[in-house]
Amino acid sequence: MTQSFSITAPLKVGIVGTGYAAQRRAEAIQTDERSQLCFVTGNTPEHTDEFCQTFGINSLTSWQQLVNHSDLDLVIIGTINRDHGLIAQAALQSGKHVIIEYPLALDYLVGKDLLELAKKQNKLLHIEHIELLGGVHQALRRYLPEIGEVFYARYATIMPQNPAPRRWTYHSESFGFPLIAALSRLHRLTDLFGSVVSVTCQSRFWDAPETGYFRGCFCNAQLQFQNGLMADTVYAKGEICWQGDRSFVLHGDQGTLSFDGEQGKLIRGEEMTDLEVGSRRGLFAMDTQKVLDHLFNGSPLYVQPEASLYALQVAEAAYQSSKQGKTIFLA
Repeated sequence: MTQSFSITAPLKVGIVGTGYAAQRRAEAIQTDERSQLCFVTGNTPEHTDEFCQTFGINSLTSWQQLVNHSDLDLVIIGTINRDHGLIAQAALQSGKHVIIEYPLALDYLVGKDLLELAKKQNKLLHIEHIELLGGVHQALRRYLPEIGEVFYARYATIMPQNPAPRRWTYHSESFGFPLIAALSRLHRLTDLFGSVVSVTCQSRFWDAPETGYFRGCFCNAQLQFQNGLMADTVYAKGEICWQGDRSFVLHGDQGTLSFDGEQGKLIRGEEMTDLEVGSRRGLFAMDTQKVLDHLFNGSPLYVQPEASLYALQVAEAAYQSSKQGKTIFLA
């Protein structure tokens, strides 16, 4: 059943987080007359103060205070991955609509409960996956029929960073298992190719002297899809990486699609055709506008929470495979 909402403009918005995503959200909210940015809360006082000065709003002392504020209609969650599920649950229970940057939660069952809670409360729970709006993914969708039946895919994200920063993105508890934290890598594949039969995953971490932090990580998962496709996904970052790689290659029985960063090619033997790939800029604004269109006009969203939850289920299978040392089969 499609949810419908009774919304009065301006929609009053609060943001949990002060990083890049939160800043782009704030800009989008303030440039749309249907919405009003009211409050923010963050983990670092100096960053929160700077955020408030930039956007001319007030801060609240905690996310608990923000999600329970009676003046707010919508809560945007853009903070550390560990807290996503807890904050989303509190916001929904407080009767707020929720936008959350992926992942929905670090645990599949927690995510499943959140979707059920949103339906029970008749509130929007939107999990951002802006990569699906981006130029590379749209080009993939456009040119996929050109290569016939796709039988193998390899998606790599390798990010050298030396020294590795002592930030939450390098903290195991705050960041989470890499393929859960970087859920879009698997979601792109499930969006294109559907259901996964089995997952085999290996991972390794290089710990930093500080407790809980790591200097680098390497994670590789092999996915077998119901349609016969085999896919490799690699995610690595930190001091152990010496050459970056942002590539996505799809092999079909009539050709190959190869993307290196934002550059795409259609390959058939010696014949190579450059592909038109759209920009990555403005995706948070586009996502925010689509949410507002959905809330006020009932326009369809580009991604459903169930699709994000399924990608989270696949990612959790990767985590279990890595931990148990065996292939995990999905029901």
